[in-house]
Amino acid sequence: YRQWSHIIPDRCAKGEFCPDEEDACQPLLAVGSLCQLNRDDQCEAPPNYNELAGPNNHNGSVCLNYTCMWANATLGNDCVVENTAYIGYEAGSGTQYINVVSRGNCVTGLFCDAQSLKCLKTLDVGATCTADKECTSDNCTEQGVCGAEPNASKHLPTAIYVVVAICILGLMGGTLGGLWFVHRRNRAEEREKRAQYWREQEQFRQNIMQMREQARTSLLSLPWQSQPNSPRNYSGANLNDEYSNNKEFNSNTPMLHAAAQPSGLRNEFSDNGYDDESKDHGSTEETLVMRPGPRPGASNGGSSSSGPRRPGGASKRI
Repeated sequence: YRQWSHIIPDRCAKGEFCPDEEDACQPLLAVGSLCQLNRDDQCEAPPNYNELAGPNNHNGSVCLNYTCMWANATLGNDCVVENTAYIGYEAGSGTQYINVVSRGNCVTGLFCDAQSLKCLKTLDVGATCTADKECTSDNCTEQGVCGAEPNASKHLPTAIYVVVAICILGLMGGTLGGLWFVHRRNRAEEREKRAQYWREQEQFRQNIMQMREQARTSLLSLPWQSQPNSPRNYSGANLNDEYSNNKEFNSNTPMLHAAAQPSGLRNEFSDNGYDDESKDHGSTEETLVMRPGPRPGASNGGSSSSGPRRPGGASKRI
C-alpha cells in the first residue's frame, strides 16, 4: 500500500510473514534458508516448538547469521553464536558506547559461549559474568556480577513496611489529635464568651434590682408618708403599712401605681349651704359647708366677722 495512506492492509495469514520490504506476504522459510537480521518470525517452527519456545527465540526457531535454524542445542553440545554491535549514546553527555547483542541456538536456560562455542548453563544472581546472556536474569551489571531482572519488582524487608505503616498511622493520629485540640480550644473560647455574656447580663439585672429597691426606699422615706389622712396618700393609709401587711410582697415585685381613689369631695355652690340634689333625694350624707367670711380688715357697719350670714348668701359644700 502507499506510504502515507490511511488504509491499513490485512495481516498475513497463518504460515506467512511480512518481510522488511512490506511488499507482499511470504510463506515461512525452512531451516537453512536465508532470513533477514533478527527476524526469527520468518523461520518455520520445529515440530516440538512448545518445548523449545522461549524469550530468546520465536516458537523455537531463530535467525542467526542470516540463516534459519532451530534453538535446540543442548548442554555441552556445539552451538552457533551471532554477535551484533550497536552504537548507543549516554544520556546527558551524549558519549557513544558499543552495545553488543550476542545470541545463540541453545535451548532455554543455556547460553552459547563465544570462546568455546559450547552451550553452558546460565548463571544465577550474584555470580561473576562478562555478558548479559550469561545470566539467568539477562542482566550483567557494571560490577561484573549477575543482577536482578531489569523489570523485576523490588521486594523490601518486612521491617520497612512496618515502619512505613507506623509513620502513616502516626501522621494520621497526629493530624486528628491536632484538629481535636484546636476544636477544643475554640469551644473553650466560645464557652468563655457565653459565660462572660451571662455574667454581664446578671450584673445588669442586679443593678436594675438595686436601683428599683433604692427608688422604693426613697419613696417610703418621704415626709408625707407619716400623715395617714393626707390627701397625697393614695388610700389614706401609710405605704409602710401596706408593704408590711402584704406578706407576698418582695423586692423583686415591680412597683405598680395604685389606682387613684375618688376623693368624695364635691364642689357646689348653694344659697342655703345644701346641695339641691341631696335634698331632692332625701340624702342624709353629712356635708361640710364652707361659708365665705369677711375679708381680713373689712368692716360691715362696725360689726365683727361673727355676725349673722345674710340670707341667700352663697355657700360651698365639700
